[in-house]
Amino acid sequence: MGKLFKNSWALFLGMGLIMMAHGFQGSLLGVRAVAEEFSLTSTGFMMSGYFVGYFIGARTIPNIISGVGHIRVFAAFASIASLGILVHSIFVNPFTWFILRIINGFCMVCMFTVAESWLNDRSSNKNRGKVLSIYMIILYGAMGIGMFFLNFSKPENFEPFILISLIMSAALIPILLTKRKPPNFKKLKSMSLKELYECSPLGMVGALFYGTTQSALFTLLAVYAASMNFSIFEISFVTFLLAISGAISQYPVGNLSDRFDRRLVIIYSTFGAALFAMLAIFSSSSMHLPGSLGSKFWFYIFLTFFAFCSLPMFSLILAHTNDFITKDKFVAAGAGLQFTFGLGAISGPFLCSLFMNLVGDNGFFIFLITFHSLIGIFGIYRMKVRPTKDNPDSQFTPVPQTITPAGMELNPTTEHIEEPYTEKVKKMLDRKGVNYKKEDEIIEEAENTSKI
Repeated sequence: MGKLFKNSWALFLGMGLIMMAHGFQGSLLGVRAVAEEFSLTSTGFMMSGYFVGYFIGARTIPNIISGVGHIRVFAAFASIASLGILVHSIFVNPFTWFILRIINGFCMVCMFTVAESWLNDRSSNKNRGKVLSIYMIILYGAMGIGMFFLNFSKPENFEPFILISLIMSAALIPILLTKRKPPNFKKLKSMSLKELYECSPLGMVGALFYGTTQSALFTLLAVYAASMNFSIFEISFVTFLLAISGAISQYPVGNLSDRFDRRLVIIYSTFGAALFAMLAIFSSSSMHLPGSLGSKFWFYIFLTFFAFCSLPMFSLILAHTNDFITKDKFVAAGAGLQFTFGLGAISGPFLCSLFMNLVGDNGFFIFLITFHSLIGIFGIYRMKVRPTKDNPDSQFTPVPQTITPAGMELNPTTEHIEEPYTEKVKKMLDRKGVNYKKEDEIIEEAENTSKI
């Protein structure tokens, strides 16, 4: 563990600061949009810009990293993101913010890709799972802490935007000062969407609908809370509950999915999320007037359980998809699911805002209920037309929803990655006249010998 932090502390610290700023920014823009009296439709449209940029960046960033390197890419796009948030405070209108959100989404996926490919290079087959776990804790924990910065100053002021920019800029320092050499960025294997659907229809459809719900959840929850007259502290508390509950839920839900039919766990989880979203609506009658934290007790409880059921869903969908493919395709399938998730995420905030326009503020939860139910219904259908398949290579692995195709390789259940011989080991073997070989070659040689 000590060696792991020694090799990767700069990345962990840098990404922690990035996520702190990211969590703060998401809540701030939603609350400020309500204060500026943006329409729900324009707010949803503006918030969706982040996922447009994220989607574009995920497709183009590998070429950029290959061209100029990890450190330059991270520094450049962290700087652009830092400048972008300052521009939000100067030009306060939905269209400008939409453009800025596209830029921010592009910058964020670039930084995620740099960090995750770097962490993967610093990991070994023995500690890959541990690295991913620490990375998840840092992402969710930092994002949750960042949401409390909403209490720093009134959202109408320019100070919160300056603070976000300062935090984002500070994230550059540990990365730029690291002595560790960046890895060589390698091209990832791909899988066509047609092939992915043929392997796992539930995985692909589930990723699409889940992307739709999650983008709306993380971008419009603060908008919903502000419209329900939550105080600034209550809004930050609500968003904090969301992030932390999502992190805690990964392991117990994952453990169940490894013991029982994974599709059943997906179905129960998604219908459970729909149920708690419905209960959140019933609890909302007491939330129209300002009150103490205790007056909204049941809403906090139902939202926490909603997040507990909903947020492990992408990891469940990924594990289910891996149940139906060979180990060498795990990374490619994960990248395909993330692509599909992104397609759904682009439309989520805008569609959710239409629901809120049609039926009122609680249209936010009605939207979540609708798309979670669609995942569950499709899951029931797939269980009737396809038998359960046991794939010993596939195991549940918690992954953050921000995971990039490069980050999929951090999954310890993916194909074996050859551990290179160190120069020290090579020299020692040379002195002894030993011909060093790849593990696969040694195994093959042993098998041939046993046959003789």
